[in-house]
Amino acid sequence: MAEPERIVDLLRVVSDIATDKISTIKQVTAASRILALNALVEANRAGAAGRGFAVVANEVKSISVRISRITQELEAELSTNIEELSRLGEAMVMHVRGARLGDLALNMIEIIDRNLYERSCDVRWWATDSAVVNCLVRRDDPAAARFACKRLGVILNSYTVYLDLWVADAQGVVVACGRPDRYPRAIGTNASGSQWFRDAMATRDGTAFAVADISVNEALDGAMVATYSTAIREGGEVGGRPLGALGIFFDWEPQSNAVVDRVRLTPEERQRTRSLLIDSQGRVIAASDRQGVLRETIRLAGDGGAMGNYVDDRGRIVGYARTPGYETYRGLGWYGVIVQDRLR
Repeated sequence: MAEPERIVDLLRVVSDIATDKISTIKQVTAASRILALNALVEANRAGAAGRGFAVVANEVKSISVRISRITQELEAELSTNIEELSRLGEAMVMHVRGARLGDLALNMIEIIDRNLYERSCDVRWWATDSAVVNCLVRRDDPAAARFACKRLGVILNSYTVYLDLWVADAQGVVVACGRPDRYPRAIGTNASGSQWFRDAMATRDGTAFAVADISVNEALDGAMVATYSTAIREGGEVGGRPLGALGIFFDWEPQSNAVVDRVRLTPEERQRTRSLLIDSQGRVIAASDRQGVLRETIRLAGDGGAMGNYVDDRGRIVGYARTPGYETYRGLGWYGVIVQDRLR
């Protein structure tokens, strides 16, 4: 058993031993008083010959009364102190366990942040690729679009964390992608109403990027994606006129599952623990038990804050940490959350 719980368990053992021994003392004391009473009765029957024995019997009775009083005092004091120690022990367990779960939750969200920071770098870099830019400049040349698809396919072969990369023109129509054979519905898709496209076209210059919340992309066979985007600019220049947008679709499900599955828990803990990633609205976007993803909402106690822990209304220990960001990636207000049932 883990050390904090072991302390509380030992307190219970000490309490049980003390209760048992006090009960035994009460039984012995009661028996002594009965014997003393019987001795007094017999001494009275013996008359003058039993006077000496009566003195002894009265002393035994007196000692029994004193032992009984001491036992009552001991029982009251032990009960109060053990009860307080148990409360303190439980509080210590909650603090130690909660702080540890908070640290593990922070580790989860930091891994995600560092991973997604790289995505923000990728999209800004690839948007300057000459094949991507020329695809939009030579909008009516099928050869330019085919070459852009080929170029994006080469990139995807080296970056296996992506499902696809899309080039959309200024009207939001996808004109090239990295995997046209795998996702035949991609080219021709109108993304003008998508958050990733609108935000990309609104970026101030080539140093900026946009990121959308986790969503299901039907054109990518209904896969869950984290979408990063930026404007494709004339000449690939930082201050160039926006020609369209590049959207890159991070393969969210296997990548996020790897993070929540690899939290450093003991085999015993894993059976009673749920590791989660939630977005800024509390929506579950990854779960170690695969339950409630994109459907369940988690409300953290209080205002959440940067990091903390608490015991919820079901008696479970909850540790959480908000995204700290990484380098130029400030994060989206996501949280790592770990919910653990207490030992019975």
